[in-house]
Amino acid sequence: IATRRGDAEYEIVDIADFDLPLLDEPVPPSMGQYANEHTHTWAAKIATFDGYVFVTPEYNHSTSGALKNAIDYLYAEWNNKAAGFVSYGSASGTRAVEHLRLIMAELQIADVRTQVALSLFTDFENFTTFSPGAHQESSVSGMLDQLVAWSNALATLRAVSEDQSTAA
Repeated sequence: IATRRGDAEYEIVDIADFDLPLLDEPVPPSMGQYANEHTHTWAAKIATFDGYVFVTPEYNHSTSGALKNAIDYLYAEWNNKAAGFVSYGSASGTRAVEHLRLIMAELQIADVRTQVALSLFTDFENFTTFSPGAHQESSVSGMLDQLVAWSNALATLRAVSEDQSTAA
């Protein structure tokens, strides 16, 4: 769906490709003093985007530990950007997204209202093969519409923040 749109560039980023161990930085990410090469690589990738679509399963009413760990590695790279969510689980992953929305607020990420919530019972065959209902396409389109609008709207704020950090 995203590739058919002409309003933004989309890229799939798989956190597994970054080989991030459990958070191992000696100082909090908000300090921006990354000691490890894997953190620098992750930070460089995340900093390039104006917005994000987080895809998350729901485990025990929350997001996955791997996603939370990857988010926790960084701070400034996330700031003043927008986020949308695609979730899946037996309850469509909605509780995982509610947890992520709290995290986004701390990271100064504006999360959009529309969420794509996929049920393991109706949007997957045998709980493994992705087979979404036709109604999900409008959910994806609506979420991406909001994400692009918010990402564009926050561009001025990102520019001001960058100017202030280079002047400091």
